[in-house]
Amino acid sequence: VLFLAYFAMQVIYARRKYKISPPETTGHPEFERTFRAQANCSEYFPVFISLLWVAGIFFHQGVTAACGLLYLYTRLKYFQGYTVAAQGRLAPLYASTWLLWLLVGLALAGLLAHFLWP
Repeated sequence: VLFLAYFAMQVIYARRKYKISPPETTGHPEFERTFRAQANCSEYFPVFISLLWVAGIFFHQGVTAACGLLYLYTRLKYFQGYTVAAQGRLAPLYASTWLLWLLVGLALAGLLAHFLWP
């Protein structure tokens, strides 16, 4: 939640810096990149939280927590890279996507182990 608040604050700062009043979402390119980075991170947050919970409950809390921290770090790097240049988001995007798929795998392994093996 702190990450989402940080991202939202960065959009507010960019709005003030470039004098873009809500509900406008276009204007200076740096504002648009900041706005899109915040929106993209917010869109993936429910998926991340859901996978984190399921993997943590059914697989292993320590492994899941490590994956979750790495995911948050890659999303922070994604946000920072995107606000500077659109191409700066690619490497962290790929890393965060890989971590989401890893969480899917952990969640599935945990669910299968829980429900199929007594």
